[in-house]
Amino acid sequence: MIGVEAAWVGFVVVTLAAAVFSVLPRLGPVVRAVPAAVIVLGALALTAFGVRPEPPSTVLGTLAGLSVALLGIVAGSAVTNAALRLSTRTTIPAGTHGGILVVASSGPAARGATATGATPTTKEVLRGGAAIGDLERFAVIGAAAIGHLELIAAVIAIKGLGRFSELDSAEARERFIVGTLTSMLWAGAAAAAVLLP
Repeated sequence: MIGVEAAWVGFVVVTLAAAVFSVLPRLGPVVRAVPAAVIVLGALALTAFGVRPEPPSTVLGTLAGLSVALLGIVAGSAVTNAALRLSTRTTIPAGTHGGILVVASSGPAARGATATGATPTTKEVLRGGAAIGDLERFAVIGAAAIGHLELIAAVIAIKGLGRFSELDSAEARERFIVGTLTSMLWAGAAAAAVLLP
């Protein structure tokens, strides 16, 4: 019994370590995402093959579930940034507030720059994406945990309406779509790893 308990404690420790590893700033997003992906996808694979070990106690089962849920929230930024890096063929300059810089495509400044041949101005869009992503993943995992998946539709609607005015450039639309889908799929995978029998 002690060996089983040690294995569960080890799983919790490794999962929490993967969550910490996923936010280390000096590593690239793909490298930071790998340990988290191995844990979540491994748990899903075990579930798919009908191998779902029972925790030796409610406390360890709860800690394991909470650690995977935390991993789903925290490591989602690394997973999403890895997907964005792998899917983006061009370099999009980063803004100073967590967004991306795009050419201002509307307004008098943009029309004037185009007419005179001057360099068009840039604006930062999709600011605060990392914080919004964390909240989004928290909401998705929470909705799954309480059994109200319809709340995910509300999260999508709120995010879409909140970002709609910033999606006038192709770069912003691509980043929004890839980032949102990756973030929500990752949160769903983490929730499934915890909740599926």
